[in-house]
Amino acid sequence: MKITIIHGQSHQGSTCHIARSLAKKLNGEITEFFLPKDFGEFCVGCTACFGVAETKCPHFDKLTPITRALDNADVIILASPVYVYHATGAMKAFLDHYGWRWMVHRPEEKMFSKQAVCISTAAGAGMKSTNRDMADSMFFWGVAKTYRFGTAVMETSWERVSVKKKRRIEKKLCMLAGRIKANHGHVKPSVRTKFFFNVMRLMQKHGWNEADANYWHSKGWTGKVRPW
Repeated sequence: MKITIIHGQSHQGSTCHIARSLAKKLNGEITEFFLPKDFGEFCVGCTACFGVAETKCPHFDKLTPITRALDNADVIILASPVYVYHATGAMKAFLDHYGWRWMVHRPEEKMFSKQAVCISTAAGAGMKSTNRDMADSMFFWGVAKTYRFGTAVMETSWERVSVKKKRRIEKKLCMLAGRIKANHGHVKPSVRTKFFFNVMRLMQKHGWNEADANYWHSKGWTGKVRPW
């Protein structure tokens, strides 16, 4: 099993520790990226990725190593601490660069057989909205199954998190790892994902965007072929 972790910050705090703990429990090959250290560019809104090709993005070359790791992974872990009730700016800026991969445009077919986990922590609250920030992209990328793990650690430092809290987190991570392992190799997209894909398929038959329409036709998705 190959696991790719995208850390929404460059420091190694509670969120980082939890993401790494889950990855280790999956007993796979782990690849990590820290934002903004490994990618810190902001989308400039040129729309070249939508209208022409993703290779026209001014940050395409910088993003390519992460894109490859995401495509090669069986499990994608997006980890972000809560920043004012949402994901970090670095995580948002990163995900902004993959708008062209949403199902409304040109989804990568490998995503329809992957699992993803969105992890967030806070001293208090905001995990639900933070995980939603990341899970939205996972759904619209076509990821087959996405789990959400949010926890209030009641501290700003992992070292100061209580032993009781850490044990509770570890227990939940073991259960989550078990579910991921059980689904590995035969996970299928949800009914919601398939429904949305088919709505997009009907739209692409008429092709309002030439780059997108050509992509869908080349995959055979406007006919009887499906990516799962």
